[in-house]
Amino acid sequence: MTRPEVTRFLADLSKAWPDPETELVFSSPYQLLVATALAAQATDSSVNKATPALFAVAPGPKEMAALGEEAVGAYIKTIGLWRNKAKNIVALSRDLLERHNGEVPADRDALEALPGVGRKTANVILNVAYGLPAMPVDTHCYRLANRTGLARGRTVLDVENALEARIPCELLRDSHHWLILQGRYVCKARRPECWRCAATKDCLYPEKEMIAPKR
Repeated sequence: MTRPEVTRFLADLSKAWPDPETELVFSSPYQLLVATALAAQATDSSVNKATPALFAVAPGPKEMAALGEEAVGAYIKTIGLWRNKAKNIVALSRDLLERHNGEVPADRDALEALPGVGRKTANVILNVAYGLPAMPVDTHCYRLANRTGLARGRTVLDVENALEARIPCELLRDSHHWLILQGRYVCKARRPECWRCAATKDCLYPEKEMIAPKR
């Protein structure tokens, strides 16, 4: 897409998703960090089913570290890779207590140094918890950016860099949510539902199908 096309494309998405927010349920940066780590290779809905009970007994890193791996694992068994995630959650909680006075740092390098926290999770914290212009790229963002021509790249980092270069800084925070929601509910992996997409005008996907299939 050209720069004007990018601007129009995002404007159309903003109309489709006027109040974009993460679908993860949390009440603090720490809980967002835990929920985002749990959501790796899992759905937000599956995480939201498990975390209320977990956060009720362990709302912060002190309580989570005291809970221990086995007890944490019992709360998150319905989430994929739960054993490793329980280990990482307890470990990152201890790291936060030991190195950051129990606070979640607003710094990408410090976040990525925590057990089980990768670049995408770090960017989610910067974007959602601290309001910084970071662009987390998950499978939905990656697929939509390449499919539409918004920002193409072979790797997640390529797409992240391209999105940050092409999207105005003031729109990066909301754009992250627009792309995820559009990719999750409309521009789906196997069969994009182009007939109900609000941003087809500038989309470069060559196989756009504008007629809904018969049921």
